Amino acid sequence: MAKKTTKKVSQNKNRNKKQDNQAGEKIVIFKENMTVPNLAEQMGVSNAVVIKALMQLGVMASINLALDRETIELVALELGYEVQDEVVTDVLRYDEFVIEDEEKDLKLRPAVVTVMGHVDHGKTTLLDTIRKSRVTAGEHGGITQHIGAYQVDRNGKKITFIDTPGHAAFTEMRKRGAGVTDIVILVVAADDGVMPQTLEALDHAKAANAKIIVAVNKIDRPTANPDQVMSELSNYGLLPEEWGGDTPYIKISALKNEGIDKLLDLIDLIAEIEEYKANPNREARGTVIEAKLDKGRGVVATLIVQSGTLKVGDNVVVGTTYGKVRTMEDDLKNRFKEATPSQPVEITGLNEIPKAGDIFMAFEDERTTRQIAEKRLTLEKEGEDQAMRASLENVFKNLGDETKELNLLIKADTQGSIEALRNVLMTIDVEGLNIHIVRASVGAISENDIILASASNAIVIGFSVRPTGNVREIAKQEGVEIRLYNVIYRVAEEIEQALKGMLEPTFEEVVIGQVEVRDIFKSSKVGTIAGGYVTDGIVKRDSLVRLIREGVVIYEGRLASLKRFKDDVREVRQGYECGLSIVNYNDIKVNDVIEVSELKEVEV
Repeated sequence: MAKKTTKKVSQNKNRNKKQDNQAGEKIVIFKENMTVPNLAEQMGVSNAVVIKALMQLGVMASINLALDRETIELVALELGYEVQDEVVTDVLRYDEFVIEDEEKDLKLRPAVVTVMGHVDHGKTTLLDTIRKSRVTAGEHGGITQHIGAYQVDRNGKKITFIDTPGHAAFTEMRKRGAGVTDIVILVVAADDGVMPQTLEALDHAKAANAKIIVAVNKIDRPTANPDQVMSELSNYGLLPEEWGGDTPYIKISALKNEGIDKLLDLIDLIAEIEEYKANPNREARGTVIEAKLDKGRGVVATLIVQSGTLKVGDNVVVGTTYGKVRTMEDDLKNRFKEATPSQPVEITGLNEIPKAGDIFMAFEDERTTRQIAEKRLTLEKEGEDQAMRASLENVFKNLGDETKELNLLIKADTQGSIEALRNVLMTIDVEGLNIHIVRASVGAISENDIILASASNAIVIGFSVRPTGNVREIAKQEGVEIRLYNVIYRVAEEIEQALKGMLEPTFEEVVIGQVEVRDIFKSSKVGTIAGGYVTDGIVKRDSLVRLIREGVVIYEGRLASLKRFKDDVREVRQGYECGLSIVNYNDIKVNDVIEVSELKEVEV
């Protein structure tokens, strides 16, 4: 199947070449990331000629500046050239193929709907209600940590839903969600209104050229004000249909299942009007929504098929990895032998964990897929090395010797989490300081990670993963710091604060001594005074204490006084007697044990 496709695209290129010759070769082929030298070479002129043309257009461009299509068109027009898009024929760039199917081959497919919105505005509850199952339990910080994709069957028609995270730290995930979607449901709480994350979601929806439905949620709240939401969003181009605009607004209560049927009816109506279509009878192609490493099943990837039909046994290239589809199932663990356009499936059989957002494509045999994946990986590494050399040169050239670099090693539960972490960490901007990620991979923190972090002088960031006791011990020996998180935005907050020297000190409680109560004295001024014997460690004045009776903690507080005989003292060591009292607590008895501790600052 893939060879036929390539042949078809090659014919298009040959046809373009013929047109170029007929036009006297006055054509510029537009490619992504074209620079001044690239453009000059195509037009057969010097770099200076192109730069002069740019200056006349008011664009101050350096030699290595990537030019957008609009700018290239203006320069080409100025110099008498026509711009045409590049026709990709290299199978290594399969993810850039643009293949036009004949109308007779296209079949109707389900609409792909992405749900977006600000955190806590009810996005996940809406999806809960639609799916008739609960998925919010276990999420940290009330934020959906991972992208999920699934289908619902309604009146014989299917709708595919993509759930994207709601916090600003997940912008990159949200982009991926909008990249494969037809309809965006923008969830806005009627009692909270438009928030910054709402506007971010709106930007991504517009960029994806998707139809937007605004779901005004929480209308059951006493403070709900749907008109205010409509008024605010009207300022951003979402004028309600009932006010003469073209944006549908549906008032809902996801928690009480109000307005959900109207919302689904509207999705069905839009799908019917737009007639979303794809060709199911060719090689499968689509996008990775999520990927992770499962202890029992190996690499597990959630895909959405966008065209063609994916079958069990198909050989696929996914980004820079490959494999043969071994199993295929939906989010309810129902098994499938094939998946058609707009269908999300979870597959096994890939050799490595792909990146969320990678394009996959099926090819005829395993040898082809392996060769394509290996070559793409080589090219990617070469590109990364060049980018790294360029960035380091810029750093040393522009920032001088005062520049410092923070090295991070990231381990996370899924590839989607890694991409979100990368995105949010790269937004941190502290003058004179750079963040460098030495490794980012899925899985538990291992001994090898600690060794690499030690050699790289890096901090280990663990997201929803934990090190074993042995790994912790090695980290302690190597002097490697491990920071563990469950909410992505906290990573950014703490790293940025640390970079700026604003991180508040972290304290941990350390037990320093133990006192056995051997006698009790009553004082009208002080209350109960315990006569004790220091059996272990040391007791310090103003220490934190736990009163333990028969192995059970009875009270936690602080020492009010510490004496040796009649004298106040700062501390009493093991093997000595002392008198002590506890702040605002008098129920002390003979044979009680008082555990003494203090707060020590944890070094960062």
